[in-house]
Amino acid sequence: MRRPVAPADCRNCRPVRRLGGGPVVRVLLKYWKTGLISATGQVGDNPLFLLDYLLRVGVFLGLWQVLLQGKPTGVELSLGQLLTYTLVAEIFRDQIACRTQLQQCLWEGSVGAYFLRPMSVFGHFAARMGGQWLFGLAFFSLPLALAAPLLGVDPLPTHSRTALLFPLSLGLAVAVGLALELFFGAPVVYLEHNVYNAYRLRDALVALLSGAVIPLELLPWDLGRLIGWLPFAATASAPLRIYVGSGEPGPLLLFQAFWAVACWLLALWFWRFNRERLVCHGG
Repeated sequence: MRRPVAPADCRNCRPVRRLGGGPVVRVLLKYWKTGLISATGQVGDNPLFLLDYLLRVGVFLGLWQVLLQGKPTGVELSLGQLLTYTLVAEIFRDQIACRTQLQQCLWEGSVGAYFLRPMSVFGHFAARMGGQWLFGLAFFSLPLALAAPLLGVDPLPTHSRTALLFPLSLGLAVAVGLALELFFGAPVVYLEHNVYNAYRLRDALVALLSGAVIPLELLPWDLGRLIGWLPFAATASAPLRIYVGSGEPGPLLLFQAFWAVACWLLALWFWRFNRERLVCHGG
């Protein structure tokens, strides 16, 4: 068996620059740099990037006040809780939606390159997603939370206990949402559907089934009780109900934890099963 022959001349070879710290620090630094690049890329060239957010928040808050002012909601949610529910859903809109760059990579055919990079495929998509969150939290979520009293909405949670449990619930919601995002990308390639059409249909269904736009308690014919058992409800309805105090935190957290484990197991299995098609699609 022949041994590999070293290059004859290495005078022009540059030494590889190594990052300081242990292996864990180096991996985290890679993800952090990826996140910063994604965060700075969200500014774009349009100075009216906040107009979409402001119009959406104003329309929803004004609509609930016009429809339910002085009237009973017919459910456990009061008007004040409903306004807080809507406001918090907009503040954490990116975390609830949990969208990565998978759609764009599938459309461009660059998803195969992610398997060749010295980083986890899931970790890379999550790092880019987290970087996009930084921009939204700094330039939209925080100003909206501070301006909430001017809009006639109380942004504070109902109890101190819910304030402590809400971050845990939101973390579980992100875990479920990321698993659904990765799981949904695999069958799109497997069934050879149009990426954009499939994701538009998915966005419309998730917006309704998750309770991010309309609380599930307000749906007619007791549809909210049936939809509330689906994994989509774990991404928006569960954390928002905990925040406004319209649901018991214990059962809701267990519900989210169950779907987080189940969705990740299913997503990992389907991703590995469809790995060859994904790489070929990206090549």
